[in-house]
Amino acid sequence: MTVKVVTDTTADLPASIVAELGIKVVPQYVRFADKVYRDLVEISHDEFYRRLQSDSVHPSTSQPSPKDFVDVYKSILPAKDGILSLHLSKKLSGTYDSALQAKQMMAKEANIEVIDTQSVSMGLGLFAIMAARMAKQGATLAEIAAAVNDAIPQMRLLGIFDTLKYLAAGGRIGKAKALVGSILSVKPVLTVKEGELHPAGQVRSRSKGIDRLIEWTGTLGKIADLAVVHTTTPDEAKALAERLGNYFPKNQIIISRLSAAVGAHAGPGTLFVVARSA
Repeated sequence: MTVKVVTDTTADLPASIVAELGIKVVPQYVRFADKVYRDLVEISHDEFYRRLQSDSVHPSTSQPSPKDFVDVYKSILPAKDGILSLHLSKKLSGTYDSALQAKQMMAKEANIEVIDTQSVSMGLGLFAIMAARMAKQGATLAEIAAAVNDAIPQMRLLGIFDTLKYLAAGGRIGKAKALVGSILSVKPVLTVKEGELHPAGQVRSRSKGIDRLIEWTGTLGKIADLAVVHTTTPDEAKALAERLGNYFPKNQIIISRLSAAVGAHAGPGTLFVVARSA
């Protein structure tokens, strides 16, 4: 037996990695009008982004319920070595609180550790990958949890957005609200600090934004893990990963796509880099 790793769809993990490492992923929810979908179960990336751009009403998102987590935790019992449940920043979502409630509901059945990674998307995803690899190597729940907590300050994220209107509409704009109202030709640059979105400047064009992502990656020093994440521009993400090969082995860079729960707030054209410092 090994420690079981659980996360949610905001981790944006490629399906191949989920299958390879045996990570359990709890779906978030997205609502278009009166219809609710389980993220990546009942609505695909392509369908979601098509509707995001064509529907007149902005979609809403909601976290899994405590029961959703209980059901997943029970599905992997007996978990004699424990369960590590990793989730996005509690400043961005109530997912962590739902998982914590589920842990309390199952206190007599399983040893569950729930961690707020203070990150989002592949920031969370890279933690899940690290944890699952450690579990496969036989690390204990306490050892893996300690390693994840120690690595939280090492996770970095920088992204360019075509617009902030989706963040504003979804209520997830955080400290980046200072950039709302910027002229249309300017592309906002955002980062995550202490679990919250913060402005990191503006660029005059998309190409300059991509250059900024590359320059930023070059300032990070030694990198342990690197990912490129997009919403609607896969070719651009691949080209960016190629250029980032100057700083990290290209064949180890993970290219991922924002799921609906995060993409609803990021919007089309969002592109960012996630790195864990060594």
